[in-house]
Amino acid sequence: MVNQVNGWIGVDLDGTLAQYDEWEGIEHIGAPIPPMVRRVKAWLEQGIEVRIFTARVGGSPEYAAAARPYIERWCREHIGQVLPITATKDFGMYELWDDRAVQVECNTGRRMDNEPDEHWTP
Repeated sequence: MVNQVNGWIGVDLDGTLAQYDEWEGIEHIGAPIPPMVRRVKAWLEQGIEVRIFTARVGGSPEYAAAARPYIERWCREHIGQVLPITATKDFGMYELWDDRAVQVECNTGRRMDNEPDEHWTP
């Protein structure tokens, strides 16, 4: 992977970086998923900026402020440092790791996984 000088990688929290079965409240964040934690730590060692990309901070400012300390504590414990936390994409994000995302080919709308699109027919 090439280090994008002014870019960052977004990593979803629930279901990607931390175990997730069902919502148990703002204070609960699941156990770390070891392969993703190792991947994030390797990126950080390479000088790549990694941000936690989560809907937990995408609601009201009050809810985001309440969620942030739990995410920060989880990061310190499992990543070894607090990572930036966001629910917003910008032009600096060059990758997103997420258990719910479907990658599409740029400028075509075609799925990259060759799976049928059950919600749309051309």
